[in-house]
Amino acid sequence: MTLGRAVHKKPADAGRNEGRQGEAEPGAVRDEARTARDETGGLGRDSLLSQMLARANLVMAWKRVKANRGSAGVDGKSIVETAEHLKTHWPRIRDALLDGSYRPAPVRRVQIPKPGGGRRELGIPTVTDRLIQQALLQVLQPMIDPSFSEHNYGFRAGRRARDAVLAAQRQVQDGYRVVVDVDLEKFFDRVNHDILMERLSRRIADKAVLRLIRHYLVAGIMDGGVVSERYEGTPQGGPLSRLLANVLLDEVDRTLEKRGHRFVRYAEDCNVYVRSHRAGERVLDSLRKLYERLHLKVNEAKTAVAYASRRKFLGYRLWHGAGGRVKCAVARAALETFKQRIRELTRRSSGRSLAEVTDKLKAYIPGWKAYFQLAQTPRVFRTLDEWIRHRLRALQLKHWRWGTTMYQELRALGASHADAREVAANSRRWWHNSRLLLNRAIRIAYFDRLGVPRLS
Repeated sequence: MTLGRAVHKKPADAGRNEGRQGEAEPGAVRDEARTARDETGGLGRDSLLSQMLARANLVMAWKRVKANRGSAGVDGKSIVETAEHLKTHWPRIRDALLDGSYRPAPVRRVQIPKPGGGRRELGIPTVTDRLIQQALLQVLQPMIDPSFSEHNYGFRAGRRARDAVLAAQRQVQDGYRVVVDVDLEKFFDRVNHDILMERLSRRIADKAVLRLIRHYLVAGIMDGGVVSERYEGTPQGGPLSRLLANVLLDEVDRTLEKRGHRFVRYAEDCNVYVRSHRAGERVLDSLRKLYERLHLKVNEAKTAVAYASRRKFLGYRLWHGAGGRVKCAVARAALETFKQRIRELTRRSSGRSLAEVTDKLKAYIPGWKAYFQLAQTPRVFRTLDEWIRHRLRALQLKHWRWGTTMYQELRALGASHADAREVAANSRRWWHNSRLLLNRAIRIAYFDRLGVPRLS
């Protein structure tokens, strides 16, 4: 039985009731369920829970969860194992969602390194809870998203990070060259539940859905086998966390709009563009007060009022080209992160063949290139291509290992007797040899045939 059938299956004693889209019979529902249903107008066809639990919506949500992959939650069940589990347990879970008795499992705490140093905390829900959150997101986002500010580009349908970067570029091109770059300290860890739920209740009248979201907010967090209660925060890792972040921060967006400010926001990253440093300082003071009302704290160490060309935004930096035209480039930190990843993939001590390394590069470079396609710095990309080929040539030399092997392989590739002999005579100097004579034997076309991706 497929998962699509499982999400539609009901307990044997519930009977078959197509007119209620698979809901349990009223007689099988406890008093707690009646309370929840009364609060939402009887959980009819148009209630949010009914829309969330509709078979088509659940199947779509499951496809999304599978596509996102991800690791197991605290129950240790993978996506495949959860699919098997839901075939028999989904009717019980569905009834618990309908009657308000469902309680999400704690999230599993995971810490990952941040590119700029430090660690980012994630909360990984179980696959079952990711399915429920995704199904709920698919119902709530079309309702709530249109009410958000047009200056908000984070995690919204039809909007991407590149749109936010282009919007920032337009603001600077229009003469607003000073940016108020605000960084929030541990934003996802410090979201106040009461404030968030109050803002959410302005948009959602369905109390059963609000109750379910509250249960997800207060679900514990497991670290090292110990479950701790959570009184604030909406840890990254669940499908709902980003929508909830947009709901909370929309209040700041609307205030900035009323005051006539030019700004761009992507998730918790907000840049306000002004004409002078003095104006920027005034805006920053007002933003501190706005965030304070939401019980959020500005990270003073990373927040600044500066020329936009001296700050980075979503991995990009802006620079002024000929004729005063504002252009995009990859920020220095993002370049260093890219180079560090390439070093890891092309490490000569990895034991991987050149073909295996090429497969790793094909899985990484095209995605990075697609994200930074706005960068208007072809020379930087050409230099990176040369550096990658340099590393690959050094890797190939180490694989050949012995001078005699190097000589034979280079001659087979068309190298002259003199070049092949000189490289072979210095067989342990892989990095030195890969820059000079080897360029004439292992040319760019050689790497193109292997399928090594190019940036330029």
